[in-house]
Amino acid sequence: MLKKITALFISAVMMISLAACNNENGEVQDSGEQSSSSSSGEVSGESGDSRVYIEGTDFYVGGKKIWFNGVNTPWDKWNDFGGGFDYDFWDTHFAQLKEAGVNATRIWINCNGLVGVLINEDGSFGSVTDKHWSDLDSLFELAEKHKIYIMATLLSFDHFKDSNQGYQNWRNMIQSSDNIDGFVDGYVIPFVKRYDGNDYLFSIDLMNESDWVFENQECGQISWDNISNLFARCAAGIHENSDVLVTAGMGIVKYNSDSYEGNKVSDEYLKKLSGNENSYLDFYSPHYYDWQKQWFGYPFDKAPKAYKLDGTKPAVIGECVARDDKDPLAQRYENAYDNGWNGVFAWTSNGIDGCGGFDDVKPAAQHMLEKAKNMIFPNGN
Repeated sequence: MLKKITALFISAVMMISLAACNNENGEVQDSGEQSSSSSSGEVSGESGDSRVYIEGTDFYVGGKKIWFNGVNTPWDKWNDFGGGFDYDFWDTHFAQLKEAGVNATRIWINCNGLVGVLINEDGSFGSVTDKHWSDLDSLFELAEKHKIYIMATLLSFDHFKDSNQGYQNWRNMIQSSDNIDGFVDGYVIPFVKRYDGNDYLFSIDLMNESDWVFENQECGQISWDNISNLFARCAAGIHENSDVLVTAGMGIVKYNSDSYEGNKVSDEYLKKLSGNENSYLDFYSPHYYDWQKQWFGYPFDKAPKAYKLDGTKPAVIGECVARDDKDPLAQRYENAYDNGWNGVFAWTSNGIDGCGGFDDVKPAAQHMLEKAKNMIFPNGN
């Protein structure tokens, strides 16, 4: 936590869903040379005044609160990093986002586990390709250039689906503590060590909508003890080796709250599974789509605690549909801001499915920039 302490000292002196939108994607086979699990060196970047940290239930940068005027840019090409990464797309799109007033985006680093990060058939860690790392080096270089904060989503329920060629490898990984530890040591820790010096990697989202890994037969109906054990061990590895924040993008609040099926990512549960005090999430990021409303309510018109989160951590809405004529996105962002949410990340900024694209998120982002510019760009940039 050295950089957090440094940032506080300086400031004192200076005073969900893919499932909801039915997107279909082809599976791309792995390409690029493989590297050993320890081959990734640290990548330099500016660090200090731009680092996001937490006090109480708020995010801060340089002693000032920040609100995430966010979007999802989950992929340009399915499995970008180690696959068909397009530098010009990300450079241009980040520039568009910044000009519109967006300060953060959520990106899927691994879409289904067939490209870049390889797991053996028995679930043990395999390797990371050199191209995966080099593509990510470019991504984070561009994030720093355009000052766009990244929520990096490492895994998705897609890894575990029957239709995914490597699904059994990932199911074998998540159901073994030894295999999980191998994944953490071979990939998660090298990832955060490599990019910890870049303040624009503000958080790791451990898995996109793990709810479906538990609920859906096509994803294996794996127990929460196994899923959350993965979260616990990943979170400990991240906290022990970086200042990067940790979350888990739950598809529904049902599994993120003691008011329903139990909070499967609570501090108590994660620490119990791993036996490690560093196993915890730094903030919550549940997803919301309108089909959920009849069972779990509507998050935008109430505070996170009233939405049945525990009120102990910052909370953002990690996904919501960008295009909805009956419920304008600008109004949802404003209501979330007024009700104490720490940010909203609409799905998506680049139109990868029928849920919306840049023309839908731009007016909402600009509206919020007019309302809360000092919270969106607290450093004035």
